[in-house]
Amino acid sequence: MRTNLNTLTAVRNLGILAHVDAGKTTVTERILYATGTTHKRGEVHDGTTVTDFDSQERDRGITIFAAAVSCAWDGHRINLIDTPGHVDFADEVERSLRVLDGAVAVFDAVAGVEPQSESVWRQADRHGVPRIAFINKLDRAGADLDTAVESIRERLHPAPLVVQLPIGSEDGFVGVVDLLRMRALTWVDGSETVEEGPVPEELREEALRRRRLLEEAVAELHPGALEEFCMQSTGVARSAGDGIQTTVGGIQSAVDDIRSTDDMRSPVDGIQSALDTRTLVDALRDLTRTGEGVVVLCGSAYRNRGIEPLLDAVVAYLPSPLDVPAVRGTRDDGTEQERAADPQAPFAALAFKVSATPTGRLTYLRVYSGTIEKGATVMDAGTRRTERIGRILRVQADRHAQLERAVAGDIVAVVGLRSARAGSTLCAPDAPLVLEPPSVADPVVSVAVEARRSTDTDRLATALARLVEEDPSLVARTDSETGQTLLSGMGELHLEVAVEKVRREHGLEVAVGRPRVAYRETVVRGVSGLVYRHVKQDGGAGQFAHVVLDVEPLDPEAGTGTGTGTGTGFEFRSAVVGGRVPQEYVRAVEAGCRDALTEGPIGGHPVTGLRVTLTDGATHVKDSSDTAFRAAARFALRQALRASAMTLLEPVVEVTVTVPEDAVGTVLGDLAARRGRVSGSATRAGSAVVTATVPLAELFGYATRLRSRTQGRGTFTTRPTGYAPAPVATPTR
Repeated sequence: MRTNLNTLTAVRNLGILAHVDAGKTTVTERILYATGTTHKRGEVHDGTTVTDFDSQERDRGITIFAAAVSCAWDGHRINLIDTPGHVDFADEVERSLRVLDGAVAVFDAVAGVEPQSESVWRQADRHGVPRIAFINKLDRAGADLDTAVESIRERLHPAPLVVQLPIGSEDGFVGVVDLLRMRALTWVDGSETVEEGPVPEELREEALRRRRLLEEAVAELHPGALEEFCMQSTGVARSAGDGIQTTVGGIQSAVDDIRSTDDMRSPVDGIQSALDTRTLVDALRDLTRTGEGVVVLCGSAYRNRGIEPLLDAVVAYLPSPLDVPAVRGTRDDGTEQERAADPQAPFAALAFKVSATPTGRLTYLRVYSGTIEKGATVMDAGTRRTERIGRILRVQADRHAQLERAVAGDIVAVVGLRSARAGSTLCAPDAPLVLEPPSVADPVVSVAVEARRSTDTDRLATALARLVEEDPSLVARTDSETGQTLLSGMGELHLEVAVEKVRREHGLEVAVGRPRVAYRETVVRGVSGLVYRHVKQDGGAGQFAHVVLDVEPLDPEAGTGTGTGTGTGFEFRSAVVGGRVPQEYVRAVEAGCRDALTEGPIGGHPVTGLRVTLTDGATHVKDSSDTAFRAAARFALRQALRASAMTLLEPVVEVTVTVPEDAVGTVLGDLAARRGRVSGSATRAGSAVVTATVPLAELFGYATRLRSRTQGRGTFTTRPTGYAPAPVATPTR
């Protein structure tokens, strides 16, 4: 039975997540093809994909910008975002996950869980996004479903619930056995459709074993499934049922008892089973949406095998907008309010992406509540500005279809907004609400940029401002000492793409300096009881503020070299008693302290990793104000930092290097010379995989060096892990 496409229960908002080259974009292309959205299969290597439409994406063969598409399957509307896999573009993934209800995590069947797939999985964990897993590239030499699943269990720690068994391996991979309905699904080369049939006789015993393992795994996690599991076993039903109301240990014991009996009922084609297929599907849906388990499917997107069952799983297991918790926002009075996914509720939407296109400035929205129509007036809750919606578009990557309205649960783009930025909340003017924006990571690499012709200086400034508007993880600023314009981002590739975009889209000739890492400063040993009195009399109203601050490191081992990730963050608290500093001035003191963190005493780098406590203070009946206390706190903390023992921090990354086994010694020596600390090594598909923690500053130019030392056979990936103390000799500017 087909469901009305306009109902919220028939909507799925999902993203495709993975490590670079795991096959995300190919999976997306095959989904579009299988749903009839496109009539030709696009290929990454040919530059013919729908979602990688930017010229740089096609030149480089990777996804750089998150692209939204929409399609229909089995009466459901699927709004899909293809996200980048390279670590430099993790901020695109972060903004996408903020507005998604579910995700498909794609893994390489040979490599299993890779560094960036682990990173995006953790991002999805933070946002509470339910996921299903797709083990891709089963047609590759060395592909192994069980090994890939075990890497999910070991590195990502969910309970993998495998619902398919491959038919054939490597070049002989032709289909899968559906363990839920015990049927074989095969794809013949040249055929556009999947063929359904009985389980091959040679796989029947293995399919039965895996179905049994799936039922046991689900019963251990889901009380409802356990109850049915227990009831269908002769001799242990009563004791197992009693165990349902006991502890986790009791549940495990009940399942262990049931494993000893062979008297199971048979819901599918005479096959012995403890769980009805409907019960199993319902339990898998519940476990997926709570995050207690992850359904695992497999296939080969390149050869168009496994996509239809993946779409069925998206519809069956991932949530609709009605299945996720109501979004929470902050009203004008500071109280929190929930907005349910109701088209009749007041309008509220989050802008998660801004893009300049030939058709105009597009603002991508996730509509959380209410309905918005073309020509309507909305308010930016952050700036309090009102603007008019010119057009509403259903996005198909770089193609668009016009809509008359968008309702709760929709992901659309709108034209006509001039001031909204990524992270802005748009709402009904008479029902303001501010939604939590996506977090933005601090940039770690900077380059100096300047126009080759002095007459293009203003045009370059305009181009950089537009870049920053579209990508909040980019920062453009002027160095106060050198006067240079610095562009900062998440890595060398991130900055290369940004500069190339300036050249191509704005026709500018740009000179670029050598990359420099973004250092931080932190407190090793603080000071207590620092007193600062701010008194200013200049003929008019005076200023008076008196503050006493304690400064200490957040991490007691920051600066000791004991590990990475030390000395990050800032914490402020007030220990003032007796109302000596009124609460409104306490907020001003915190703001002043944050002002002082922009430049540290060592080399003018941002300061992090400290706790500031306001212990005392005093006011003047006439001359005290927010401005006075903010200034006092700024000067006081700067003075305290100069009196504290400080150290410099540098960004460090986890590097995973894959090389031929005969090149391991060379790679290890090179990593040691770059101040790297090897944390592990393994052999995978005939190659050696070395993992190490290396300062980011030492990796500039490493790609060329690695290729030359391995005759072009070595590759590497990186994943940020935090900051660590820098050597004394490291330059600070």
